[in-house]
Amino acid sequence: MAKKAPRRTAERIAEVTLELFNRFGEPNVSTTLISSELSISPGNLYYHFPSKDALVNHLFDAYETAMLGLLEAAADVHDVEDAWFFLHSLFEQVWNHRFLYRDLNNLLSGNRHLETHFHAVLERKTQAFRQLLESLAAEGLMRIDPDSVETLSASMSVMVTYWLSYEYVRNPRQALEPASASLALSRGAKHVLALLTPYMASAQLQAHLQSLTAAYSDNAT
Repeated sequence: MAKKAPRRTAERIAEVTLELFNRFGEPNVSTTLISSELSISPGNLYYHFPSKDALVNHLFDAYETAMLGLLEAAADVHDVEDAWFFLHSLFEQVWNHRFLYRDLNNLLSGNRHLETHFHAVLERKTQAFRQLLESLAAEGLMRIDPDSVETLSASMSVMVTYWLSYEYVRNPRQALEPASASLALSRGAKHVLALLTPYMASAQLQAHLQSLTAAYSDNAT
């Protein structure tokens, strides 16, 4: 049986850096630590990524591609179950690159690439939520006016963007550890979806939405 080709050094560097950033936070991880973790020389690291910002930008670009691809799925949301799945998938993508959200303001203040591109992702995220709300309204599942669509889509976007920061403040030692992923993701999706409850078209739909989110929360726990 043919042997698998070894992973390229650049791919290994990106993978390990993402793990370290997610675990300790980007400001707390130096290039020296990264090269030590990989058992390579700092020179080898800098050959592939000339600076720490280059590493951050590489990881962000991968996140941006994945996130923008996922946001396209907002057009396929036609019922409450679709909305839940979309939100849970969105939170999974956030979790996979949680270092960006954990240290967001710090990263934006010192990195021009992130400052411009993260803003575009945020705008696209809000647009996707607007599309989701309009789709549910078109299906007769929500009663919501255009002004409320604008307000609610922005509120949903804010909650998704800062949910992990909230989790981190609640429990700094464990909130962003892998063992906490399921609960954090389900809890975040539940709270975002709960914003829709007052706009559901009937009491039965409201009850269905609440039972759905409760069931997922129970499974996560």
